[in-house]
Amino acid sequence: MSEIQNKYRRFSAGQRTEHILLILSFTVLSITGLPQKYPDSVWGGLMIQWMGGIEFVRIIHRISATVLMAETIYHTFVVTYKVWVKRMPLTMMPGLQDAKDALQTLLYNFRISAQPPQMGRYTFGEKVEYWAVIWGTVIMVMTGFMLWNPIATANFFPGQFIPAAKAAHGGEALLAVLSIVTWHIYNVHVKHFNRSMFTGYISRHEMEHEHPQELHALMSGKTAVAVDEAAMQRRRRLFVPIATLIALALSLGLYTFVTFEETAITTVPRSGAEVYVPLTPTTPP
Repeated sequence: MSEIQNKYRRFSAGQRTEHILLILSFTVLSITGLPQKYPDSVWGGLMIQWMGGIEFVRIIHRISATVLMAETIYHTFVVTYKVWVKRMPLTMMPGLQDAKDALQTLLYNFRISAQPPQMGRYTFGEKVEYWAVIWGTVIMVMTGFMLWNPIATANFFPGQFIPAAKAAHGGEALLAVLSIVTWHIYNVHVKHFNRSMFTGYISRHEMEHEHPQELHALMSGKTAVAVDEAAMQRRRRLFVPIATLIALALSLGLYTFVTFEETAITTVPRSGAEVYVPLTPTTPP
């Protein structure tokens, strides 16, 4: 991080771009997905009608899902590059200290303790949200594939997997929306508007209240880590070709995902053949 006019660099342009893509894809998925979960409700039917009908809603929903999956693949490569090539620490990995911070927050909020938790770069709440997104994305991709490709799913699994996937997909979606509305929006936009994900910088006042340990490390110069440029170059030369091959394979997998089968079963055209209709049986004497 670099200090600029009493502010500290928190997020790079790439991280902010990822966040914007996540906001857009998640919002569109929620708007187009929840009405499909409750199509018999008044509001669900009206929303589907206002958005152009169920077929158009499904198309938009699947395009947004494709964007989310592509962004997830990109994020995986970014994290791998930072950890393996640049040897950056796993700052989002939860640990025992996060459990202690959560307990201290609870004690502080109930006025049992006068000392708030002294947290570092990422708080326990931010880590919970991050891994909830990871877990939720995995569930939504797996169940979404089953719903997107029901014929293929029925070829490999019992038919009961499809309604089970529908229940899990809708339940996880509802949980994600409620989590964003009740937790994320309150902590980031209502309690105080945190602009760091949009501007890239966080104020010293926010650092003192939310990330005092990180501020102390910055002021004492403990965040500076010696970098072996030669070793990093060797790791980069190995990482780039491997990552390129894996990216091509994952891109092919994503294309296969969205074009695996025609999910709308083609209706058999009506033929001119006569349909056998049994005669009404006569009443026996």
